[in-house]
Amino acid sequence: MIRTLNQWSARRVLVCGALSTLLVSPVAADAQGPVAASTKPPVLAPAKALTLPTMVEKTLPNGLRLVIVEQHEIPVVDVQLVVRTGSEADPQGKSGLATLVANMLDEGAGSRDALALAEEIGYLAIRLGTFAGLEQSAVSLHSTRTTLDSAMALMADVVQRPTFPEKEFTRLRSERLTSLLQEQDRGPAMADRAFASLVFGEQHPYGRSSSGLKETVETLSLDDVRGFWRNWYRPNNATLVVVGDLSVADAEALATRTFGGWERGTLPAAPVYASNKMAPRPTSIHIVDKPKAAQSSFRIGGIGVARKTTDYYPLMVMNTALGGSFTSRLNNTLREVKAYTYGAGSGFSMRREAGPFTARAEVVSAKTDSALIEFMKELRNIRRPMAAAELAKVKRYLQLGYADGFESTGDIASQIASLVPYNLPLSTLGAFNAGIGRVTAADVQRVATQYVNPDRLTIVIAGDRATIEQPLRDTKIGPVDIRDMRGRPVIVP
Repeated sequence: MIRTLNQWSARRVLVCGALSTLLVSPVAADAQGPVAASTKPPVLAPAKALTLPTMVEKTLPNGLRLVIVEQHEIPVVDVQLVVRTGSEADPQGKSGLATLVANMLDEGAGSRDALALAEEIGYLAIRLGTFAGLEQSAVSLHSTRTTLDSAMALMADVVQRPTFPEKEFTRLRSERLTSLLQEQDRGPAMADRAFASLVFGEQHPYGRSSSGLKETVETLSLDDVRGFWRNWYRPNNATLVVVGDLSVADAEALATRTFGGWERGTLPAAPVYASNKMAPRPTSIHIVDKPKAAQSSFRIGGIGVARKTTDYYPLMVMNTALGGSFTSRLNNTLREVKAYTYGAGSGFSMRREAGPFTARAEVVSAKTDSALIEFMKELRNIRRPMAAAELAKVKRYLQLGYADGFESTGDIASQIASLVPYNLPLSTLGAFNAGIGRVTAADVQRVATQYVNPDRLTIVIAGDRATIEQPLRDTKIGPVDIRDMRGRPVIVP
C-alpha cells in the first residue's frame, strides 16, 4: 500500500544531538506498547540438492583448454583466462615480477596505448581486469552479449599482444615501491610478511609476498617483464572459461577466432618446493615492533595442507567451527564475549603444496596477552570431540551457503577458474555438499589433532613492543623474541 506523508504519524527524536523526524505507521502509533520480538531462533531448512549448470570442455589445436557454460537468463557473458603460473615462478632475486607483468598487460595492447585501451573499455561498457597471485595469473572480462565480439578481441590483444610501454612500466614500478614503503607502517602487512617468512623461509615462494621487496622490485626491467610473459603466457599453459548467453558452438567459434592463433610454446621447468616436509618448531612468539600501535596484529599457525588433500571436507568443517564463520569459536570468544577485537578468524590457504594454516585478529593493544591466552584455549579446545549439535549446525551452514557461489555468470566463472591451478576435475564443484555431509565428529577431531598443534605454532604479533613484550613473556606460552617485518632477528639492548 502507498501512503502519503500526512497518513503517517510523525515523531521528533534526538539523534546525535540533532532533532530528526521519525515516521511511524498508523498501526504502530496506535499500538498499546511495543510488540515483543520472537525469542525462538529460526530453524535451518534441510540442504537441497544443488543442480549445477552443464560444463563442457574443449581443447583448441594450440593446447588452449576451454570450459563453456551456457546461461541464458540475461544477455551477459563472463570470461576468465587463467594462466597456471604466478609469483611462485619469479626468478631468484626478482620477486614481484609476476604481479608486475599482470599489471602491465592492460597498459597498452595491439595498436592501442593505455589511454586508448581505457577509452575503448569505457565505450564498450565492459569490465576487463588483470591479476596475478602465487599460482596463477588471469585476465577477466564481463560483457553484454551484443558487445562480446569486440570485447573478446580487446581481451585477446591484452593477453597476446601487450606492448609493455616503458613509460607505464616506470610508473607502475614506482607505484609498487611506494606501496612497499607504506607497508612498513601497517601492522597487518608487517605481521603477514613476517609470518610467511618464519613459517616457510625467505627462499620459498610461500615465504615471500607476491608484490616483492624494495630491493627486488628496483632490479626489475622491461626485459624481465617481456621474458616472463613470453615464457608463461602460452595457450598450452592456460584455460579459457566462458560463461553466459551463448551456445557451446558459438563460444568455441569465438574462442577459436580470438585465441586460435595464439602460439603455443615450450614451458620452462617450474621450481619444485616440498613445503609439507619442513619440520614444525616448538611454539614461539615473535614480536614485530610497531611503536605506539593502538592494536596488535596476530598471525598464529604453521604449515597446513595442499588443495588436493583427502582431508579437504573435514578440514572445511573443523575450520568453520574454529574461525571460518561469524559464529565461530574464535570470533565469538574474542569479539562477542571478550570485546578484544572487531573480528577474529582462521583458515587454511590450500595451494599446490601445503600452504599455511593461520588464525588471525587485530586486537586492542592493552589486551594483547589476554587475547593470546584465549587464542590458545580455542586452538586446544578444537581438538576435543565436537558436540553433535555444533557439527550439524556447521555442516548445514556450509551446505546452505554453497549455492551463493553460483548466483551469477561471474560467480560460476570464478568457481571454475579456482580449480585450474590445481588441475582439479570439474566434478569437484558438484561434490561439495555430499562431501560435507559425510564428515563425522571423529573426522573433525582427527584433522584438528593432526593439523592444529598448539605445541608447534609460529606466533607473530605486530604491535607496540614497549607495552606488549613483558605481558607476553608472562603468559609462558613460548619463548619471545623480536623480529623485523621480514622475520629476521632484531638485536635489542
